[in-house]
Amino acid sequence: MAAPAERVRKGISTAGTEFLRDRGFTLLELIVVMALMAILMTVVPPMISSALPGTQLKSASRELAAGLRYARNHALTVREEATLTVDVEKHSFQITGRKKNYAIPANLKIEILTAESETLGENIGAIRFFPDGGSTGGRITLSYGERGFGVDVDWLTGKVRILDVEPNS
Repeated sequence: MAAPAERVRKGISTAGTEFLRDRGFTLLELIVVMALMAILMTVVPPMISSALPGTQLKSASRELAAGLRYARNHALTVREEATLTVDVEKHSFQITGRKKNYAIPANLKIEILTAESETLGENIGAIRFFPDGGSTGGRITLSYGERGFGVDVDWLTGKVRILDVEPNS
C-alpha cells in the first residue's frame, strides 16, 4: 500500500506587502520634481506675456468691429443715422445711443481714416451709418509692433471686415 499523501500547505502570497513598505516618495524624486517646477515657472510666464499684446490686439479689433456692426444694425432697425466715434488720444470709442465708453488697450496704436465730414478734431473721428445700410466708410487700424488689424467699413454697403495690415511706423 502506498504511503498516504502529505498535505501541502501553500502560503499566502507576499506580493502586497512590499506596497505597504514603499509608501511616499524618496527625497531624490521630490528634488527632481521641484527642479522641474522651478524651470517651468521661469520659462512659461515670459511666453504668456509675450503673447498677451497679440491677444489684446485681436480682441480689441473684434470688439471694434462688433461696435461698428451694432451701429450699422441700429441705423437699419431704428431707421436713423448712427455713428461710432473713436477718440485716439483717450484710447476709446463710443456708439450712438450708448452712454458707455469702450476702452482700447493703451499699448495699441490707433489710426482712423474716415470722411472729412466725420473728423471731429485732430484725434477724434467717426464712421456714420445711414438707414439704407450705407455709411461714410473708413478704416480704423489697431497695431502693436509689427502686427496690425484694419477694421474696414465699406461706404456703399456698410459691411464691416477685419483685415491683417502692415502697420505704419
